[in-house]
Amino acid sequence: MNSWARLALGATTTGAATFAYAAGIERRRWTLRQNTLPVLEAGARPLRVLHVSDLHLTPRQRSKQRWVARLAELEPDLVVNTGDNLAHPRAVPTVLAALGPLLDLPGLFVFGSNDYFGPTPKNPARYLVKSSRRSHGEPLPWRDLRAALLERGWHDATHSRVDLTASGIQIAAAGVDDPHLGLDRYDRVAGHHDGNPGLRLGLTHSPEPRVLDRFAADGYDLVLAGHTHGGQLRLPGVGALVTNCGIDRSRARGVSRWGAHTWLHVSAGLGTSPFAPVRFACPPEATLLTLVPRPSVAAAAKTTRTSAPADVG
Repeated sequence: MNSWARLALGATTTGAATFAYAAGIERRRWTLRQNTLPVLEAGARPLRVLHVSDLHLTPRQRSKQRWVARLAELEPDLVVNTGDNLAHPRAVPTVLAALGPLLDLPGLFVFGSNDYFGPTPKNPARYLVKSSRRSHGEPLPWRDLRAALLERGWHDATHSRVDLTASGIQIAAAGVDDPHLGLDRYDRVAGHHDGNPGLRLGLTHSPEPRVLDRFAADGYDLVLAGHTHGGQLRLPGVGALVTNCGIDRSRARGVSRWGAHTWLHVSAGLGTSPFAPVRFACPPEATLLTLVPRPSVAAAAKTTRTSAPADVG
């Protein structure tokens, strides 16, 4: 066997092994991330927020369903779901079973494109190319899911302002419909909140800069988003190859600053499209955020940067 043949064989074998790992192992390696963010007023008690996103559930995904249900054992004070729960027209009962114990806790949600429309096959090459083209699958029963979440006491923050209390902290929340589909209408929730809430919390499925800029201008302390899947395919030392939205690759998952005041957390999510069932160097995740008081002005001046990359590598 000549050297070119050996090289081709080695590349083929490595590619096959990588695909087998990405499709068969990593996409089921459920992971809990934890971060501490200084976003509360001085003297406030810590607030534990569980951020879940991009479940992309189908009726047969029992392992994911069981893992998500066990997140209730973390005893968070608030649960935030930033959309893309469905990947099948009969997946609403599966989503409700997965979220079941969490629905007994205070919760907020907005929906994403894959709550409204089912997944469709796509050319894998489009993963690496920005495109404004959108191909929608069959309509999904998002209204049924919304009704069930509301019945259990969660709040729909889509184009709404929501005031709630968790762990004794007054939270002023607001959200927008999915910017990835151009459904965001920030003007419906624009402006500063009345009073002096302990936390100003923004929700969006896709972390588009135009929406993040508006939240930041209105003084929000923290914005939660999903959609990116963390890049879904990442290279060690490089990070996400794409974000599938307008933010830069360094913010494809994790925590970063957006302006001088606002923190952003982007969840890499827990699922994939059934037509692209692979993850590499980016395991499916949920995140437990522990919110604590901001440092004093003097301490912040020494330690806080106006912009920090979220997660590279």
